[in-house]
Amino acid sequence: MTTLYGIKNCDTIKKARRWLEDNGVAYEFHDYKKVGVPEQQLRQWIDQFGWEVVLNKRGTTYRKLDDAIKDSLDAESAVAVLMTNASMIKRPVIEHGDTTLIGFKADDYQSLFQT
Repeated sequence: MTTLYGIKNCDTIKKARRWLEDNGVAYEFHDYKKVGVPEQQLRQWIDQFGWEVVLNKRGTTYRKLDDAIKDSLDAESAVAVLMTNASMIKRPVIEHGDTTLIGFKADDYQSLFQT
């Protein structure tokens, strides 16, 4: 089972979806802007990669955050911020079996799905 997490209108998500479809990879798309992200899943990503990797600091939502919030972020507070602002989760997150990748790089996807 492969799950792609992200936001439908994100350009990087569109690239990842196109790659998966062009390479015949069946996947389920989880739009966390519409249905949210399970807290357990978010905590797992943060435990595995660190909150600094999971948090998208390039987006406008992050840039609009109060500086006091930005300055006080840690793993626990990042969970709370990301649960209420799912658009700040770096995209895409893809889970395939026991492997999770954050971000899109065609070479990484090729390595993950080669049979």
